[in-house]
Amino acid sequence: MTNSPTVIVLIGLPARGKTYISKKLTRYLNWIGVPTKVFNLGVYRREAVQSYKSFDFFRHDNEEAMKIRKQCAIVALRDVKSYLNEEGGQIAVFDATNTTRERRNLILSFAKENAYKVFFVESLCDDPEVIAANILDVKVSSPDYPERDRESVMEDFLKRIECYKVTYQPLDPDDHDKDLSFIQVINVGQRFLVNHVQDYIQSKIVYYLMNIHVQKHSIYLCRHGESQHNVQGCIGGDSELSSRGKEFSKALRGFLENQKIPDLKVWTSQLRRTIQTAEELGVPYEQWKILNEIDAGICEEMTYEKIKETHPDEYFLRDQDKYHYRYPGGESYQDLVQRLEPVIMALERQGNVLVICHQAVMRCLLAYFLDKSADDLPYLKCPLHVVLKLTPVAYGMCFYIKNTNQRSQQLSLNSFNDRLILKIVLALPSCIIAVNGAPVFEAQKSASIHHQTTPHGSGVLIKAF
Repeated sequence: MTNSPTVIVLIGLPARGKTYISKKLTRYLNWIGVPTKVFNLGVYRREAVQSYKSFDFFRHDNEEAMKIRKQCAIVALRDVKSYLNEEGGQIAVFDATNTTRERRNLILSFAKENAYKVFFVESLCDDPEVIAANILDVKVSSPDYPERDRESVMEDFLKRIECYKVTYQPLDPDDHDKDLSFIQVINVGQRFLVNHVQDYIQSKIVYYLMNIHVQKHSIYLCRHGESQHNVQGCIGGDSELSSRGKEFSKALRGFLENQKIPDLKVWTSQLRRTIQTAEELGVPYEQWKILNEIDAGICEEMTYEKIKETHPDEYFLRDQDKYHYRYPGGESYQDLVQRLEPVIMALERQGNVLVICHQAVMRCLLAYFLDKSADDLPYLKCPLHVVLKLTPVAYGMCFYIKNTNQRSQQLSLNSFNDRLILKIVLALPSCIIAVNGAPVFEAQKSASIHHQTTPHGSGVLIKAF
């Protein structure tokens, strides 16, 4: 997708959401198939300086600390080079303050030596409420402040910000930096300034950043109610709901009436089983053709046993590489991800949304929100008659599991990554929901939610057993 590797360079004072932008952008780029990795300079600093004492480390006249910070940047850039030249990476996200022209010139020289493109993302914010909330939400749980109270953290961090302000040189689009490629994100997306976009991937980055927002909202995901083809074990097609599917639709209506979710939008595909599920809700809904189930081509409305019998070569090829395999005359999961990209953009900029969709579609959407790889995506289990509630938050990652009896179990708290609260908010007696094998409530069938930790943070996998 890119002619030469790209280094995305974050710029901004502390507590301006740079790490939030870095993590979210990296997740998006990996989801659309562009290998991307974050290099957070704070991680390198903490490795070089085992214990953080106070804001004095960030004073511009602290010569010893300045040498350490510059050396950390050089080490991080070496790792960027290894990733882009030797590990197959296409984009490296350099997550640091980068507030001086001297530091940015160092990065530009490094990129020129290695024939990399550079795209700057500067986060500017002068809203004191946003800054204070960011400090409390994020920095209190930072490794820099173990076992310290909120007041002392706030005091030290505000002084750290003042240290950076002394030497901060924002990008100058009218003169000094007019030839650079960048976007300035002003007050968490109230305004944007875009300058000299070089290529397709940079335009994708700009479009994505202009769609994300940080206002609290929830996304509800579920499959349609059980269909006649589900009962028969057939894939694809456009069958109607079974009696159990209709039961789920009624339960879903009761759930929404009890929750009283403000300004909820309901989206369906254009297939009958999702439309019939939504019609029972008694609320307006939008039909999206791009939410239709994956096209199985010549295998539509067949069972997997029938596919194995009549198209054994196709059955084998699909088993070897489920993500890239394309049904003859149909689609692959890779095709489906590309088709669903406008849905992701819309979900990022909307308020509360319920998406009633299909198994393959739900897998693709979950893979985006849970930062799952292409290898994992086709195997995410999305049971019928279960509603997932996803609430993106700024940092860390919290997962909860919750059923209609309001019992819940906390899975993880405050890891320093992109955070997502995930709850099961409705499940009919066709499923048992368990955490690491321990049932949360009784039912006939079973599913489990496993908490996984990866280099990119935590994740949840729903798996039948």
